[in-house]
Amino acid sequence: MFNLSNPLEQFQLVPLISIRIGNLDLSFTNSTFFIIWRLRVFLLLVYLSTLNGGGSIVPNRWQLIIENIYAVVLGIALDNIGAKTGLRFFPIVFVLFVFILCLNLIGMVPYSFTVTSHLIVTLCLSLGIFLGRTYIMVREHKIEAFGFFLPAGTPLACV
Repeated sequence: MFNLSNPLEQFQLVPLISIRIGNLDLSFTNSTFFIIWRLRVFLLLVYLSTLNGGGSIVPNRWQLIIENIYAVVLGIALDNIGAKTGLRFFPIVFVLFVFILCLNLIGMVPYSFTVTSHLIVTLCLSLGIFLGRTYIMVREHKIEAFGFFLPAGTPLACV
């Protein structure tokens, strides 16, 4: 039987395989294990959707789940980003949506580990998106890109 003496113990990072290089700790923790496990669950879902000639005209139930997730995320991307840019960045939006969905849904299972409850996971995801978006914005619009952060009609001397 599983025994927790404290409800917050499920949020502790426990090293499963300890790897230390000097002061650098690269241990394989329970958080890493659950990220890999949830990725395997999604890949199993994709495998089941393509089983027995998946991609057929009459979809099986697993293929229907994947197609519905795809349609929902595509609709969100097109509505919020626009048709041209939405299709361009749809793959990264889809992967992030499915990754976070799998992490959060399986985290709702009792005594499971919710990876997104740790600030470092959400910080790394959001920082990666922010830096990537800023890089693409500067690459396409050059120095004028930073003018998007100012209200229209703001004189440059006030900055």
